[in-house]
Amino acid sequence: MPTRADGLPPERPRFTLRVTLSTEGARMTDRRSIPPLSPFEAEIGFTRALRVGDHILVSGTTAAGGADGSVPSEAGAQADLCFDEIVGHIVALGGRREDVVRVRMFVTDMTDADAVSASFSRAMKPALPTATLVGVSALYRPEWKVEIEAEAWVKAEAARE
Repeated sequence: MPTRADGLPPERPRFTLRVTLSTEGARMTDRRSIPPLSPFEAEIGFTRALRVGDHILVSGTTAAGGADGSVPSEAGAQADLCFDEIVGHIVALGGRREDVVRVRMFVTDMTDADAVSASFSRAMKPALPTATLVGVSALYRPEWKVEIEAEAWVKAEAARE
């Protein structure tokens, strides 16, 4: 394949992206979080989901188990529960599924990547966020096969209409 002087293939478009970030209206005092869902949050000192200005961050979410503590054995089913919980946190903080801009997925077995990716597609396709899926050696509990983090940028109400 021929290349240009800059080493890029001829069919690859070049573009310049200019981004201006503003922290106006997003002071660290403008923080909201969801109520703690486990004793680990207070003990360790973190919040599961936090909104600062127009930015919502959701901590690593697992299929921690229902009232009886059970966890589905399939990674895809675990991911479905994770995405349901993540979207619930984002909605609780004033966002929508479509506001999600980044998702990070961690799996303990890469043979589960297709099932977790399918769950991602079902849950996040309307948002078209950036996404990363990586294999890790272990999560906190051995029955957890997937952990997922997400970030959302919430549009102003006037811009949504």
